[in-house]
Amino acid sequence: MSTAATAISYKVPKRRHPVLQFVLLQPLGAGGLVLIIVMGVCALFAPWVAPYDPLAVDYGAMLAAPSWEHLLGTDSFGRDVLSRVVYGARTALAIGFIASFWGSTVGAVVGVVSAYFGGKVDLVIQRIMDVLLSFPIIVLAITVVAVLGKNIVLGIDINLIIAIGLPMMPKVARVVRSSALAIRELPYIDAARAAGFSDTRIIFRHIVPNVVAPYLIMLTAFVAQAILSEASLSFLGLGVTEPTPSWGLMLSGAAADFYQQAPWMIVFPGIAISLGVFAFNLFGDSLRDWLDPKIKI
Repeated sequence: MSTAATAISYKVPKRRHPVLQFVLLQPLGAGGLVLIIVMGVCALFAPWVAPYDPLAVDYGAMLAAPSWEHLLGTDSFGRDVLSRVVYGARTALAIGFIASFWGSTVGAVVGVVSAYFGGKVDLVIQRIMDVLLSFPIIVLAITVVAVLGKNIVLGIDINLIIAIGLPMMPKVARVVRSSALAIRELPYIDAARAAGFSDTRIIFRHIVPNVVAPYLIMLTAFVAQAILSEASLSFLGLGVTEPTPSWGLMLSGAAADFYQQAPWMIVFPGIAISLGVFAFNLFGDSLRDWLDPKIKI
């Protein structure tokens, strides 16, 4: 017999692309992501997707039922409902993403600072967070909007974004703080302190990278809350004002007066809000499961 070594081939499993892995492991989340992409495309290319100018008034077509000319009908001013729903995606996503980003980012910074320094700093910060958490989300948002009023910059109400993002901040701060507290007690943090590293370097080099996962999960999930809050405030007359297309605004005013005669004025904006909130909630939940090392395969 030959004493030559026999080559043995081992099948090394191929590592799937992260996107493909997410689609295979979280099909519902992938479905939510598809809805989000569709909304984003509609918002980004609204002038080409919308069949009409959303602000164009046609008194000859007031309260027209859905037809081939107006697929989702028209409102009490003769404006095309489909066009306003498409352009409303711009308002919902712009305010939703900006409000969620600032609320989640500030909350994450507050949570990391509170956990790392502890002591009186942690005590004071957490009592402030308790005060903010004691208010219902919509009540706190209404209060902030009523106090600050309107501040339009580049077509976006900055105070409305502040009002929507503020209730998110304490929730993110609590979640990030809990993760940062666990990381602060690990031996390599003590080693970094013993090596003479500054607090800033330890925070940004060792703690922040380890709290990115919960931050991203809450950032994504809170976009849904921001969309719903914007729609609620606009419905109450405290958010976006006419003639800017907004899903919440489309449900108020004349829509409430003509809901029996023209139910499509309420049904289709309501469906848009529901799909937007559903898509982001679905994607956020799936992203949480996928990023959890105990669940991810």
